[in-house]
Amino acid sequence: MKRAELDLLIKFITDKEIHLISDEIYSGTVFSSPGFVSIMEVLKDRNLEKTKVWDRVHIVYSLSKDLGLSGFRVGAIYSNDPTVVSAATKMSSFGLVSSQTQYLLSVMLSDKKFRNYYTAKNRKRLQKRQRKLVSGLEKAGIGCLDSNAGLFCWVDMRHLLSTNTFEAEMELWERIVYDVKLNISPGSSCHCSEPGWFRVCFANMSEDTLKLAMQRLKPFVNSKTNSKNKSHQELRNLRKESHIEKWISRLSFRSVHDREQDER
Repeated sequence: MKRAELDLLIKFITDKEIHLISDEIYSGTVFSSPGFVSIMEVLKDRNLEKTKVWDRVHIVYSLSKDLGLSGFRVGAIYSNDPTVVSAATKMSSFGLVSSQTQYLLSVMLSDKKFRNYYTAKNRKRLQKRQRKLVSGLEKAGIGCLDSNAGLFCWVDMRHLLSTNTFEAEMELWERIVYDVKLNISPGSSCHCSEPGWFRVCFANMSEDTLKLAMQRLKPFVNSKTNSKNKSHQELRNLRKESHIEKWISRLSFRSVHDREQDER
């Protein structure tokens, strides 16, 4: 998010006197502009330390995305509200991180040189892979929303739906799974309010696998597009034939009418 948008959020929660939870789990995956800005940076720039709004902003974070350590099950809550910190501390006893994991992570995160190198390298690889996916999708006739971070693309497949329904979205998903042999997430599973959007991950496969996925997807999209175009053409032909039949019928009626007039 841009700094201006975060400023607007701070103003909104200040006026409404409500809490703000900032999920910054993808902060280390930002690979293009605008760059990542933490909500805490905005608070400090506005000199809001030790104010009521300072205590109503909370950050949640995890190592699973930025460092690819989802199996470690390590997350964090950052808050200046002592009540929130106290509650989180009590709840943490139900999901403790093992001593071995804590030791490993403390050593790894304390290595500033490694940490900076890894983050920079990861961002470059994510950007390269995302561009390959977007380019491959465009060649297959599929668009997606612009993105500057994360491990996924929000892909627009609305033009491939048989009808504008979530049932048609699930039918398309099944075809892609069973016929194309690709597993992508339908938008409905991500609570999307409009059918036809899919979430495609580009960070969990090699470049060769991504290339193969695009090779499989393109002929499928072509077949779906050609099928829909054929159906539309058949419908137009049917309407044209119906129009011709009506014209012939009227012509025949006029011919009979004219003949009767002549006989009279």
